[in-house]
Amino acid sequence: MSARSEAVLIDVVRTPVGRGKPGGMLSGVHPVDLAAGVLAELLVRNGLESAQIDDVLLGCVSQIGDQSSNIARQAVLAAGFAETVPAATIDRQCGSSQQAVHFAAQGIIAGSYDAVIVGGVESMSRVPLGSSAAGGTPMSPRLRERYPDGLVNQGVSAELIAQRWDLDRDALDAYAAESHRRAAAAWDEGFFDRTVVPVAEALDARRDETVRAATTASGLAGLQPAFRTEALAARFPELDWRITPGNSSPLTDGASAALLMSAERAEQLGLTPRVRFRAFTVVGDDPLMMLTGPIPATQRLLDRSGLSIVDLDAYEVNEAFASVPLAWAAELGADAAKLNPRGGAIALGHALGSSGTRLLGTLVDHLEATGGRLGLQTMCEGGGMANATLIERV
Repeated sequence: MSARSEAVLIDVVRTPVGRGKPGGMLSGVHPVDLAAGVLAELLVRNGLESAQIDDVLLGCVSQIGDQSSNIARQAVLAAGFAETVPAATIDRQCGSSQQAVHFAAQGIIAGSYDAVIVGGVESMSRVPLGSSAAGGTPMSPRLRERYPDGLVNQGVSAELIAQRWDLDRDALDAYAAESHRRAAAAWDEGFFDRTVVPVAEALDARRDETVRAATTASGLAGLQPAFRTEALAARFPELDWRITPGNSSPLTDGASAALLMSAERAEQLGLTPRVRFRAFTVVGDDPLMMLTGPIPATQRLLDRSGLSIVDLDAYEVNEAFASVPLAWAAELGADAAKLNPRGGAIALGHALGSSGTRLLGTLVDHLEATGGRLGLQTMCEGGGMANATLIERV
């Protein structure tokens, strides 16, 4: 293995996403098998043997029940990979698979890897959000000393962001409706055909179940706030409670995966790189606001790369809630037309561990479809963190 290699992306795939509740189109598929399907697909599409893969790194947030016991290793074995292929599961909350990309690309650049598969999986229908904390609490006595009033769930953080950036209900609902419009148009145009692959255990699952083409801002206006309680209203009297199920990302099932290599190994194998990885960053931020991390993460990434926001051709900013990308755009002076141009998680779903590589695939496909060169991806994460990634089409 050579030192200071260039890290490139060869291919990226994902499942269609299903609603993350009983009866959702992927709820009958074990998450190990969801992940195994995209792993195996990458080998078939690129004519590889599993023994040519140095490592498999998968993101997964709720690592309990069906997603326990290092789900990455279980998926590698279920996919029929050689038993000699190692695997690790990563939890950086919503950015878990984006962090997997960072670890793999950084390992390639350092000369420690030649070829790595990264990705993520989450079955929120089978392993509900918050399952990992069942029977316990992450708020230890020392943590309570630092935050005596306690932290809050992400929905409340989204409310605090909407309040701070003066994002009213109309703006949030209009943004959410546009996400659905863009996603539906992308599907109708065949934009996702290259990246979305079938699920062997659910062959009728052909299109993202969460996209609602008929969504309108006026229709969303009738929904009630999702996170207000009497106790929270007393703690945050300044909030008028604008976050609803309609301007939030839905609970989702899905898996995604990407094949990364050194440029040298890709050339040896006769594989054509699609993008190179230019820069990475990860930051911590205020854990009460929690979802503002993409702002400093992007600023740091631009500083490191010597670029400004106007140099970028597209940006994928995860739509955990509509207030997150809207606040990010306001702070960065971003072009709304370049922000999540094929729709975001409000429409396409947010299968937590899978979302990082899902966004990456959308960004790569968009750059190729439009002839763009530089793309940015950033993701807010539980606990007040964020990753940012800069890619360049080759």
